[in-house]
Amino acid sequence: MALSSITDTRQYLTFALGQEVFALDVSHAREILEYSTVTKVPQTPDFMKGIINLRGSVVPVVDMRLKLGLVETEKTVDTCIIIVETDFDGEGAIIGALVDSVREVFELESQHIEAPPKMGTSLKMEFIKGIGKQDENFIIILDTDKVFSAEELALICGQERDDQIMRTATG
Repeated sequence: MALSSITDTRQYLTFALGQEVFALDVSHAREILEYSTVTKVPQTPDFMKGIINLRGSVVPVVDMRLKLGLVETEKTVDTCIIIVETDFDGEGAIIGALVDSVREVFELESQHIEAPPKMGTSLKMEFIKGIGKQDENFIIILDTDKVFSAEELALICGQERDDQIMRTATG
């Protein structure tokens, strides 16, 4: 979804990664969980922290700091997992996004959102929907359908399906 498609007032869930504030459209956030034990899955990318059991479903958890090129998330009392619904091959995929803390839900009008700056061709900016302004602060608005490449979602969702098949076969 391009910036030109943001034409009205929308609600965004903001979260912190270090000193930076990010946001995602609240319609993609299903729930917020306290950080709990994450089971590591072998041979997955570093940003893939593992999986959790969410009411009987296997949900992959991604460290958003590592995914966005920052240092690994340190677990604190504020660390949480945002359960995000994203689109993968026309189907909904559920992913847990590990973040430092959740801030607030707020409304942002389209005139307070600018296109991401052009920073050269070597930087991946396609997952940034826009840069919002709240008071004097910038908020990086993420496009949840583009934060993960198709290959990454195939890896994550493929592992989730394999785990569900194994549980069904053994259970």
